[in-house]
Amino acid sequence: MNQTLRVAALQYCAGAKPAVTLNYIKPMIAAAVDKGAELVALPEAATFLAPNRKSLSYIAENETNSPSLTSLSTIARYHKIWLLIGSLLIHRSGDGQLVNRSYLMTPEGTISAHYDKIHMFDADVGDGNQYTESKNFRAGKKMVVANCAIASIGMSVCYDLRFPTLYRDMAKEGATVLSIPSAFTFNSGQAHWHVLLRARAIENGCFVIAPAQCGTHADNRRTYGHALIINPWGEIMAEAKTDDGIADPGSNDDVIFADLDMDAVRLARRAIPSINNTRPYGT
Repeated sequence: MNQTLRVAALQYCAGAKPAVTLNYIKPMIAAAVDKGAELVALPEAATFLAPNRKSLSYIAENETNSPSLTSLSTIARYHKIWLLIGSLLIHRSGDGQLVNRSYLMTPEGTISAHYDKIHMFDADVGDGNQYTESKNFRAGKKMVVANCAIASIGMSVCYDLRFPTLYRDMAKEGATVLSIPSAFTFNSGQAHWHVLLRARAIENGCFVIAPAQCGTHADNRRTYGHALIINPWGEIMAEAKTDDGIADPGSNDDVIFADLDMDAVRLARRAIPSINNTRPYGT
């Protein structure tokens, strides 16, 4: 039985309108499939980043009739791939609340699982922008581990990266791959991106897939790029080419690949069984 999964992670600069971004990334997804990708992963805010808070609610689509979700479902079905939509900024069905929702699509184009970002990015990273995600989005409440071919994917989004207990809990629930699609700010990315992602892989003996936004967006935020795929020993298997001196949209677009051998998870966890060695403690 084949125990290797070929994955691709995309890096690009999402535009201000979903239709424009979707037309832009379709060739990138096709190129990933041409190189054998079985799972293609998109970053957080995969289809747009709004120019301002006022326009966000108007641009965000309703899940029940989302053109973006329909288009990405069609892409997954056409190419017969697993497609991880890092997140859509979308009005959820039922109550219409705005959520930052990640989707895992099957090769048949159906939704296998979805995850609502739990940790809201309310921060001041010194780039001149105030980030108050909690003012716009309803936070998720549920951890999600989803089956994907031979892997079990622990789903998360961007700022979740800074909360390690979430990933430990996912590993305990059987996750072998951690998805961390992001639109990481440039300032915090320079300081923390690589070390945090490698730490999550090492702590849990998991692969990490981290597709990323890169460039300057319509709201003037600058994202860091450096999309990564990391093995369970914390080694970087692939990193997107990123010139940190260039902030122009599209100038750092890239697609990275890696073959994930699931046996590497078993070997890493056997070498350092920290999950099994965890002990209760108190004051």
